[in-house]
Amino acid sequence: MSDKTPVDFWFDPLCPWAWMTSRWVLEVEKVRDIEVRWHIMSLAVLNEPKLDELPEEYRELLETKAWQPIRVVTAAWQKHGSEILGPLYTALGTRIHNEDQGPTREAVVGALAETGLPADLIDYFDQEDFEFDAELRASHKEGIDKVGQDVGTPVIAVPGADGQQLAFFGPVVTPAPKGEEAARLWDGTLAVASVPGFYEIKRTRTKGPDFSNL
Repeated sequence: MSDKTPVDFWFDPLCPWAWMTSRWVLEVEKVRDIEVRWHIMSLAVLNEPKLDELPEEYRELLETKAWQPIRVVTAAWQKHGSEILGPLYTALGTRIHNEDQGPTREAVVGALAETGLPADLIDYFDQEDFEFDAELRASHKEGIDKVGQDVGTPVIAVPGADGQQLAFFGPVVTPAPKGEEAARLWDGTLAVASVPGFYEIKRTRTKGPDFSNL
């Protein structure tokens, strides 16, 4: 058993903001006594009830490409255990976001090869009657129920002082802080999340994710 504080992190590999936050949390893991435990959630599942309200371009993305990588990641988790989620997310996210390959079959194939997973997991990429759909939805529900339906990915949960989990969406940050800057943001995030009446902190930004320092 690890003495480190468990940090549960729900991600969808499609989301660039979750990717940035995940890289920040891995930096925090180097300077704070925490251990990240990876879980999956799905933007496709999250947006199913409101597809008709979304712009056409985003709706098409959620109806097709959003399902493909997460199916393969879910199948890898179910067949090879949760320990593979972190390495697979890193390999896949690097290709999708840093290398600008997008959520393509080629990106997923490369990630499977890099992590030593069986190549035939790619068969789940286009499996519409998905074998592990129930497990995917259950993991998604576990994460989103902690923060509510009006947010997205990532979701982070940590043990609170009273033994109950503190859970929150985000933080959304770009570029991903490193070293002591990463630690300060972590400490501050936990401080605001631990206040029972805390609801939201937000500011408008126009700049997209910055992958240049990853």
